Amino acid sequence: MKKFLAMIGIIVVLFSIVLSEELTVYVYESFSWIEQGTVQKFEEMYGCDVKVVKLGDAGNVLTRLVLEKKNPRADVVIGLDQSLAAKAVEEDLLIPYKPKNIENVAAKALIFDPEYYVIPYDYGAIAIIYDPEKIQEELVSFEDLTKYKNSLIIQDPRASSTGQAFLLWTIAVYENEWKDFWERLKPAILTVSPSWDDSFAKFEIGEAPMMVSYATDSAYSQYYYGSSKYKVFIPKEGAYVQIEGAGIVKGTDNLDLAQKFIEFILTEDFQKEIPLKQWMFPVIDVELPEVYQYAEVPEKILTIPAQEISNNLERWLKEWEALLY
Repeated sequence: MKKFLAMIGIIVVLFSIVLSEELTVYVYESFSWIEQGTVQKFEEMYGCDVKVVKLGDAGNVLTRLVLEKKNPRADVVIGLDQSLAAKAVEEDLLIPYKPKNIENVAAKALIFDPEYYVIPYDYGAIAIIYDPEKIQEELVSFEDLTKYKNSLIIQDPRASSTGQAFLLWTIAVYENEWKDFWERLKPAILTVSPSWDDSFAKFEIGEAPMMVSYATDSAYSQYYYGSSKYKVFIPKEGAYVQIEGAGIVKGTDNLDLAQKFIEFILTEDFQKEIPLKQWMFPVIDVELPEVYQYAEVPEKILTIPAQEISNNLERWLKEWEALLY
């Protein structure tokens, strides 16, 4: 009898494993922190498994979704900013969903997609970070970046959301003359990196004294080094704010679970991890770590309307590629 009961127990366990739903979530590489405790909370809440698939930078995530369009393998995608979200909607990769807890989003301006294909989870200003021991002059404007030959690491806007945001930033500043600025900037660029992670690795070992990053990096420096090892530079022309969001992949077989995950992203359990894991600002009101007093807050914000980005991004990227290569 004991053997029989033990066998029944094993069968029940195996059966429950088979029946357990699996939610597949696509993220960019530096979002892998959600595997260390965060998604486990969601799994416990709904008795499911969450499979996190890391795909380089956000541009790579979008590319994978496009390639899998006819046979989608993801249920949820995390990491689409304003421009990548516009492309994803244009490609018909997502389905809209207005979360029941959308009111948790503190500032309505952060809801950049009024049709709710992409729901915001964090935001931050793009900035230049630099080593003050190597760049000792005061940096004031975008033009100051052109003074230092082979000194700047940027990300490829064709693959990286950070790189794309930087390109859009320069277009917001220089408008029709943005290509002229890039001609002047080109000698200052040491390398075009495929992702923010790759850029930061190069920056930290001293390959170049400047890189495109985020305004919260001074807080990061205080947190990890106890000092402002790196300085943050936001040009006088203004800052470009990147808002990142998540969406439900069209064709998902786990719609209900995917909707619950989108709502989970807007809970305190998820949002409180953003400041020290993403080094971005959360979209709901949670207590910020003390170190965030060192984060640079831009005085002037620049934007490009989403429709203008959607209409012109492909052309801008081709023009950028012709300039750089």
